[in-house]
Amino acid sequence: MLLAAALMSGAVVAGQAPVANPVTTTVKELLTRYEKNMVEAADAMPAEKFSFKPTPEMITFGHLTMHIAMSNNLLCSKISGQAAPEVKLVDTDSKDKLVAALKASFEYCTTALAGVDDSKLGDSLPWFGGRQTSRAGVLIALTDDWYDHYSAQAIYLRLNGILPPTARRAMK
Repeated sequence: MLLAAALMSGAVVAGQAPVANPVTTTVKELLTRYEKNMVEAADAMPAEKFSFKPTPEMITFGHLTMHIAMSNNLLCSKISGQAAPEVKLVDTDSKDKLVAALKASFEYCTTALAGVDDSKLGDSLPWFGGRQTSRAGVLIALTDDWYDHYSAQAIYLRLNGILPPTARRAMK
């Protein structure tokens, strides 16, 4: 998935000099795109719909928004080695608080990843369940989360008759 994103983003282009740090450059480009899409998606959902969940077993849109913010903070902290911001959220917090936390998490990731390059992609980092993974593995998990979470946001929006940001832009 990350290699496909690198190819699509132009980080690797046939006939051109290779881009320095193609993996982390691509992740930083994706960060900009997903920050725009995911914050716009959260903004698009009406405040009274943050408690919406498609089925009883699923999480609410508010929980999804909280989860994205907390995942961003955790994963960007692991990748960069910087301390994650201390943020206290619950899924029933107001839309304003959850969207502000989401925006702040992308701002944190932008700052935290600014100094990260491809030179330490093979470094071992602590992962869930006491396991270890590589820095590259955490970068891939971060981008996979963005794909997964934005698609969930888009589904929740569409189930409420709202076009997701990428669909709105495609119609212009």
